[in-house]
Amino acid sequence: MAAAFALFFKLIPLYVTVGLGWIAGRYLEASGRHIAGIMLYIVTPSVVFSGVMAAPLSPEVILLPFLVFGISSLLGIVQLKLARKVLTDGSANIIPLCVGSGNTGYFGVPVALLLFGEEGLGLYIVCMLGTTLFENSVGFYLAARGRYSVQDALWRVLKLPSVYAFLAAVALNLAGVGIPDIFVPLFDNLRGAYSILGMMIIGMSITSFRGLAGNVRFTALAFFGKFVVWPLVAILFWWVDSTILGVYEPAVHQAMFLISITPIAANTVVIATLLDTSPKQAAGTVLLTTLFGLAFIPVMISLAF
Repeated sequence: MAAAFALFFKLIPLYVTVGLGWIAGRYLEASGRHIAGIMLYIVTPSVVFSGVMAAPLSPEVILLPFLVFGISSLLGIVQLKLARKVLTDGSANIIPLCVGSGNTGYFGVPVALLLFGEEGLGLYIVCMLGTTLFENSVGFYLAARGRYSVQDALWRVLKLPSVYAFLAAVALNLAGVGIPDIFVPLFDNLRGAYSILGMMIIGMSITSFRGLAGNVRFTALAFFGKFVVWPLVAILFWWVDSTILGVYEPAVHQAMFLISITPIAANTVVIATLLDTSPKQAAGTVLLTTLFGLAFIPVMISLAF
């Protein structure tokens, strides 16, 4: 339980950042929509690129993002079919983003650094890229299909730079090309902006703390998919690989488990804001899962690790 309390205090600054974002949106009229575009098209691709460039790549490690991407896509599609049966307010298309990914970057990176240290953090970031790829491809497409045709939704996905940043970084890393020293501080600063702005945009999207749950059915589906289904799938993978397949080391199993228990991704609010698809519902649900994660993550980690 000592680790649980240490994590509890480690996560407090993240919630303070959400509160500062709410103050900025409520009293300074800061626009979450403008920051959302900067995050999606500039900051996130930069973090993806620098993370892959710094990771030690092997065939097994390169496969990890695609493994996580496949799990996220499957969960998102299955949960979307369920959501369409119970949600009639146009918010169902946001459910795949809620359950298929997680706040693995803004929220998960500080936790991973505390748990795994600098060495394990690189491995975690590689796994994290799978959820980033999902958010910026299948997740974005399914969300956009709520407002756009198939052709328009696919075109919007093709314009997202994070996928190209990942592919470019893999090619350069395998070719032995590193980031020039002069640009290292720039990418470090962008990684800091990634965490700060990502959490603040959650607060900016909350205009009132009343009725955060919004549509209770939406919130229940999101919680069930994110905190029940995803962790169960991660535990199943952990058991199958450790007892039968033997492909990955325990550090990979732990990294994937941490990804599975993170709150709903703040990028869900970013994408919902850009698409104007139930952004207040998304923001309220993300904030509720973030508050829930303050207690849920330390307890789950103390039980599993």
